[in-house]
Amino acid sequence: MAHLLGGENLTVSFATRTVLDGVTLGLEDGDRIGMVGRNGDGKSTLMRLLAARATPDSGRVTKRGDVTVGYLDQSDVLDGDLTVGAAIVGDQADHEWAANPKIREIMGGLVGDVDWHANVHALSGGQKRRVALAKLLIGDHDVIMLDEPTNHLDVEGVAWLARHLKTRWRANQGAFLVVTHDRWFLDEVCNYTWEVHDAMVDMFDGGYAAYVLARAERDRMAAVVEGKRQQLVKKELAWLRRGAPARTAKPKFRIEAANDLIADVPDPRDSVALSKMATARQGKDVLDLENVTLDFLDGEEGQKLFDNITLRLAPGERLGLVGVNGAGKSTLLKLLNGEIQPTTGKVKRGKTVVTAVLTQEVKELDDVSDLRVIEVIEREKRSFSVGGKEFTAGQLVEQLGFTKEKQWTPVSDLSGGERRRLQLLRLLVGEPNVLMLDEPTNDLDTDTLAAVEDVLDGWPGTLVVVSHDRYLLERVTDHQMALLGDAKLRGLPGGVDQYLELREAALASGGMGGGSGAPTATSGSSASASSAAPSGASESEKREARKDLNRIDRQLGKIAQQEEKLHTQMAAKSEAGDFDALGELNAKLQELLDEKEGLELEWLEAAEVLGE
Repeated sequence: MAHLLGGENLTVSFATRTVLDGVTLGLEDGDRIGMVGRNGDGKSTLMRLLAARATPDSGRVTKRGDVTVGYLDQSDVLDGDLTVGAAIVGDQADHEWAANPKIREIMGGLVGDVDWHANVHALSGGQKRRVALAKLLIGDHDVIMLDEPTNHLDVEGVAWLARHLKTRWRANQGAFLVVTHDRWFLDEVCNYTWEVHDAMVDMFDGGYAAYVLARAERDRMAAVVEGKRQQLVKKELAWLRRGAPARTAKPKFRIEAANDLIADVPDPRDSVALSKMATARQGKDVLDLENVTLDFLDGEEGQKLFDNITLRLAPGERLGLVGVNGAGKSTLLKLLNGEIQPTTGKVKRGKTVVTAVLTQEVKELDDVSDLRVIEVIEREKRSFSVGGKEFTAGQLVEQLGFTKEKQWTPVSDLSGGERRRLQLLRLLVGEPNVLMLDEPTNDLDTDTLAAVEDVLDGWPGTLVVVSHDRYLLERVTDHQMALLGDAKLRGLPGGVDQYLELREAALASGGMGGGSGAPTATSGSSASASSAAPSGASESEKREARKDLNRIDRQLGKIAQQEEKLHTQMAAKSEAGDFDALGELNAKLQELLDEKEGLELEWLEAAEVLGE
């Protein structure tokens, strides 16, 4: 593979702190690299150096003469006075750029819903991000560098960007380097991972999942005395091992090799125990929306944000919400929190319910900006119980990444990611029993996200998470629901993948809704028949559909047992080096997964007949 660009002995220091110390690395044709590390460890600095946007204190950046580099900064670098069209294609006439299928595909994927003639300064943060991405991607670059490209993108936008990067070049052509906290995205598009830490860069084969395994093994072999960090990594591994088959089937991630390492790690959370604790704290009634309709907040006549939706939250339920921008995800949280009232319908609140909301802006810390981090938490309480363990304020603060030195930093001096961590801690120590998180992953690095997830694992309450980060949704919630822009709330038995399929079908048919086959709001222990469209099926058809659901559930249970048995056999053959037998077992596994996929489709069809 041909060398494209690289850095030799790169060193960068700020004041008395060395961010990079003698780092040497390079990009070659075919490299798809994800860069991870704690906030402030030098990821963006390294990317700016390689993109020739900054100069190292010592060392040099080399580049093959004909290589072109496209770079997307975190900041908004667009001219606000330009129209969207001029910002993306310059002075090209419509017929010029529209004749290029590559440009048409990028326009449709990123800015199809943005007013072509609007000025850039009038756009939302998410729209500006998509315009900047479109401007970069229509260029013919040999190397693309993206610094937090998924910020402000919804689930659909992240999925589109992943598909584009996977198909932009042939397998051994071009290269990209991406910094992002979106771990699903890293797994989906990257074949190498760079970890920036302690002024150095360690390199790993594979995406995020492979990196987690390799890092845990590296720490174990080196006998690194980082007990807390390694426990988080092992817990993350345990979840990955027990997670979706699509994740564990990745060829770069030899999950069998992790079995010994995580054999003594329990499930990320004990759902039964947490449910009992939540019921004791909350009673049987938590929050219910009954036949709720809400007009658009601007009062536009005839327009509704929600139309006759019903949602019942059970004690200890963990619900993830996804949806298109503007569909009302944040507004739904405000309804549940009692900040706004519905136009029609009821919002029922249990007598013992105490809610807390992590907003996107984190303005709630403005009133304590003169205090230090540890003082903010100690003002609430000095000792806390999390997951059955007692923590002092200092221990709890340290668990979410605030070192002993950082605990004495004034709130006004914290970065965006640190402010979000502190506000989440402040909410948790207030002992709510219903916690609502609105885009909690903004500005957090992957290590901090793992620490946040670890805290949430032991939190015994009802959790509602709005996020475009599908990894987080799969990790901390037990089921997901969707707002598709048609004023309805739909259940997603198939998770985020089903949501993307519904959106694709809706766009193909020219509609805003989820199209056919969308199960309607089933939240926790309750089903929302009131928000479902009548299926029109006869009673005999419904009886047959119920029989099909029972039959399919039994078959899926048997398949799950066979799948577990095959994984065990494959792990044994892998350890024995019997690759012929391993290949045969893998073929059987693929047949089983195909059968499982067919049964899941049948299940959705039967559920549609019943209107579930």
